[in-house]
Amino acid sequence: MKFVETSLPEVMRIDPVVHVDERGFFMETWQARKFGDAGIDADFVQDNTSRSSKGTLRGLHYQIKNPQGKMVRVISGEVFDVAVDMRRSSPNFGRWTGQILSDQNKHQLWIPAGFAHGFLVLSDVADIEYKCTDYYVPEFERAIRWDDSEIGIEWPLSPGEQPCLSSKDATAPTLQNAETYA
Repeated sequence: MKFVETSLPEVMRIDPVVHVDERGFFMETWQARKFGDAGIDADFVQDNTSRSSKGTLRGLHYQIKNPQGKMVRVISGEVFDVAVDMRRSSPNFGRWTGQILSDQNKHQLWIPAGFAHGFLVLSDVADIEYKCTDYYVPEFERAIRWDDSEIGIEWPLSPGEQPCLSSKDATAPTLQNAETYA
């Protein structure tokens, strides 16, 4: 596996070694020792899968208590995956990084606890799997606006194109008005 730093030092892209032959492919997506050697010491407690159609934007989500680290990968399709640092004490507070994740490139993204996460579906349909380091607790879930100009995420949307959003995401507060980590 290759561990690639992103523009946010704690967010890592993982490029697995893919063994391909006439039968298909095999790849290792998680191994505690290798990830630990790369500085990712995570105990996963929950796996999630979502399917979304083209133009769907999910996020930017985080839990204010019981924060979750997430290991994200796309098993079908393609997304633009984003992490935003939500820790006020961090020199990177409010900064974002984005990566294309797809079934073709097989990249994964490690998003530590303390970051908001979201993605935009670029293919007709995308299936996303992610492992979490803490349990989902609905009353602690928070969101920030996907189009907050203070953050300035460069979503790969055509001029004037609006993503498909949940009502919660469409009415999420800006970073300035959101609950954040210390």
